[in-house]
Amino acid sequence: MSTAAQLFSEWRLAALVIGLFSLWVVVGSPLAEMDHHLLIVHMSQHLLLMTVAAPLILIGVPAITLRLGFNRLRAFGSIATHPVFCWLTGTAVVIGWHVPALFEIGMQSARWHEVEHACFFVAGLLFWWPVIQPLSSFGERRQWSVPLYLFLATLPCDALSAFLTFCGRVVYPHYLSVHRLFDISALQDQECAGALMWVWVTFAYLVPAVVVTIQSLLPQRRALNAEGA
Repeated sequence: MSTAAQLFSEWRLAALVIGLFSLWVVVGSPLAEMDHHLLIVHMSQHLLLMTVAAPLILIGVPAITLRLGFNRLRAFGSIATHPVFCWLTGTAVVIGWHVPALFEIGMQSARWHEVEHACFFVAGLLFWWPVIQPLSSFGERRQWSVPLYLFLATLPCDALSAFLTFCGRVVYPHYLSVHRLFDISALQDQECAGALMWVWVTFAYLVPAVVVTIQSLLPQRRALNAEGA
């Protein structure tokens, strides 16, 4: 195995380990017990599932494993991995589970809370699929579309985070009745959660958009340099 191939293999393994560790942080660590007391912790769980665990696991899982799974559901796979479907799924999960009525259901039932986590993780896998593209057999997407895809994904998240930050009232009644772990009010907790989502999502989507943009420009620059020579 060449040095480059070995480094790539080690990087994929590291991504998988970190992704699985992020899953454990959400469902098995002390953080999992704090989300009923602090919205900022609950928001951190959503962000870890969708923007850390899901993309890193997609990077780390060998493509052959994913290929075997999609070969069994090829017709569904071609639809489920389409960028429009992936974008709509990710957006629907983020907005849907933050609707107060559905949010309260998730907080009052352990089973529905697990369903909520599963929805965010699966939506994260689908959302990042067009960006990471683990399977070339489902078609090469134009690289220029990836930054646009990520930019459009920030808009509903920005709207939600801005609402939580500036609405001036507690949106989720659950946090008005629970024991406060720290000297922070429910409204302050909500404002911090909204600000966290705003900043986190911006950078989580901006960084890969910049990387893809640079990668798409490099071949053009090399071609221009060759023509100039």
